[in-house]
Amino acid sequence: MPISHRRSGADACPGALDVHRAADGGLARVRIPGGRLTFAQLRAVAEASADLGDGVLELTSRANLQVRGLAEGAEVELGARLAEAGLLPSLTHEKVRNIMSSPLGDPGLAAELDAELCATPELAALPGRFLFVFDDGRGDVAWLGADVAALPVGASVAILLGGADHGVRVPRTDVVSTMLACAAAFLELRDEQWRIAELDASMIAARFPTTAERVEPGVPGAVGPVGPVEFVDGTAGFGVAVPLGRLTSEQALALGRDVVVTPWRGLVVAGPEPVVPGLITDPASPWVGVTACTGQPGCAKSLADVRADARPLDRPAHWSGCARRCGRPAGEVIDVVATESGYQVSGRQEP
Repeated sequence: MPISHRRSGADACPGALDVHRAADGGLARVRIPGGRLTFAQLRAVAEASADLGDGVLELTSRANLQVRGLAEGAEVELGARLAEAGLLPSLTHEKVRNIMSSPLGDPGLAAELDAELCATPELAALPGRFLFVFDDGRGDVAWLGADVAALPVGASVAILLGGADHGVRVPRTDVVSTMLACAAAFLELRDEQWRIAELDASMIAARFPTTAERVEPGVPGAVGPVGPVEFVDGTAGFGVAVPLGRLTSEQALALGRDVVVTPWRGLVVAGPEPVVPGLITDPASPWVGVTACTGQPGCAKSLADVRADARPLDRPAHWSGCARRCGRPAGEVIDVVATESGYQVSGRQEP
């Protein structure tokens, strides 16, 4: 089958050092493989945002953090602080460390892949949108738009490619090496594509032993854990939603413990319910599942101040300042998109 999709132009995904110049200053994206942060690391990013940026940490739909409002050249000091905190292990690979995992699962495979990825020079050429995912078997992250995902199936692990099962099965011991081999095969086969879904993924699957079994695609969840939870190792935790994915430096410091950043712009913290004003701890709150892009005045392309306008609807919703719908989460969410004459809600113009 011929390659089906090509893109032109450079990949403009921001990194911790290669920042995007937005209307409100520099935007740096800090990759958090597996979403795991010690409190010391969270404090380092929060203090950097307070000192160098606008004092807010943006949680992304890939379980990363963003710092906004950076002055020209502030990324140099930001990078030094991140490196000291252990959040910038590779200057060459920092934009390709896109690794998500189930928030309550074992973080070991994500950490292993991160180390091997950074140790493989040729994989620094991956696009900044290329995404690895480790699902712990509950199906919570396997269908969130990964290029290469690992999903336990019985005694083996299915390696999903471009959001579909092509029959690749490996033992757990071979998961990381197989995922990296898939990424290397993508680089060999691509012709300006940024994602595996944009080419014929069966060309990659053909390089590995396959089975006739197939896992049916699941529906991506639009809401993360909120309330008491239990990690796979049996320890207790608590899930919180962060309103519109914006965690202030003061809130981050008040948490005082290790956290897991989730793909639903929330956090899971170790231990009991945190007492931090402004965070959502009630799963019945209408604000759970409400997300928004930056909007005005931070984005020059936005047609509205969506963060000010955002409100709960009858199910999870994403408010976008323009048709690009930046930051839209995977899953079944209501699309609220700003236009020149107001908002469109799932394609219908509102008065």
